Amino acid sequence: MRSLGRTLTAALFAVALHACGGSEGEAVSAADTLTRAQKDSIAASLPVPGAGAVGAAMRARDASQARAAAHDSIGG
Repeated sequence: MRSLGRTLTAALFAVALHACGGSEGEAVSAADTLTRAQKDSIAASLPVPGAGAVGAAMRARDASQARAAAHDSIGG
């Protein structure tokens, strides 16, 4: 159960980070050149509460994308 709670916390944290990303209509400044994944990677390495959850959410996303790619390649 503890693992489920951590997974849920990681997922909710990732959703919260995505929601704070801003709207698509905003102008992007020249200084803002990092991708969302790069920003999340930096956040995951910070010594703050919840940083591990960001890393876990990124690993879960990557694993899900890998499973989807493997599934898509089966049908031919």
